[in-house]
Amino acid sequence: MISVVIPAYNEKDNIPILYERLKKVLESLGEDYEIIVVDDGSTDGTFEVLQELAKVDEKLKVVRFRRNYGQTAAMYAGFEYAKGDVIITMDADLQNDPEDIPKLLEELKKGYDIVSGWRKDRKDPFLSRVLPSMIANWIISKVTGVHLHDYGCTLKAYRSEVVKDLELYGDMHRFLPALTKRQGARITEVVVRHHPRLYGKSKYGLGRTIKVILDILLVKFLNEYINRPMYVFGYVGLLLLTFGLLSMLYLIFVKIFMDEPIGRRPLLILSVLAIISGIQLLSTGILAELLVRIYYTSKEQKPYVVERVINL
Repeated sequence: MISVVIPAYNEKDNIPILYERLKKVLESLGEDYEIIVVDDGSTDGTFEVLQELAKVDEKLKVVRFRRNYGQTAAMYAGFEYAKGDVIITMDADLQNDPEDIPKLLEELKKGYDIVSGWRKDRKDPFLSRVLPSMIANWIISKVTGVHLHDYGCTLKAYRSEVVKDLELYGDMHRFLPALTKRQGARITEVVVRHHPRLYGKSKYGLGRTIKVILDILLVKFLNEYINRPMYVFGYVGLLLLTFGLLSMLYLIFVKIFMDEPIGRRPLLILSVLAIISGIQLLSTGILAELLVRIYYTSKEQKPYVVERVINL
């Protein structure tokens, strides 16, 4: 079974067109399918349009949020409700082309766990959208070790087992391939088409650049140190503590054996700060280790509240 997950926020005019195009492609595959649209708190009548479509097509599932929680939460909810062995994600703005879905599925059949779309010929403004995206993709690839040309392309195909257990928060949806690295997921990408937006306006801009940089650091931490945070805080803390103690021993030697005043030396203040910082970082590492153990044993919490569900 194929599940298509579509986050939607204020896409009233695009939804009917996308639904018809998508349904045509999915029916041509000859496999059972479902379309899950997560209405992320739209205020323009998107839900009403979806509600009417769902009345005549039980394969269209609609999940409506009480308010706007963001694309990551919408993707998370879509994954939770999806019943398919394969999950396809795509945007609701008609810039992704449903006719590329068979291409993604063919790559999955070759043994890959994730097939990511690459909008090689993007129909977006170069300076405000394409160039920052190119830089971000290069940085993400270098930091995470998962080399993709287009992390921002929502059109992707996943085997359900690699995303079902992921817990997504913040704006982590764009890093899904990198997050699955911990599971040993096999990842590839294919060139897909990209169309200009016909209706509505983009929800993204240059303002998300800082968020992306911070998220990159978080992904690096989650991939490399989520199960061993002491290694991050401990290494730095131990280094500072060692420097502080050695510096302090040197000052004590100078004071006792050379009878020189040390009260006004900047090294004294630096040594004290290094010792205190080192102890704090080591303590933080221990607390982080305890939090990791609590995290893995605590009750699951979802970053969204569902108001209504149709056909599920």
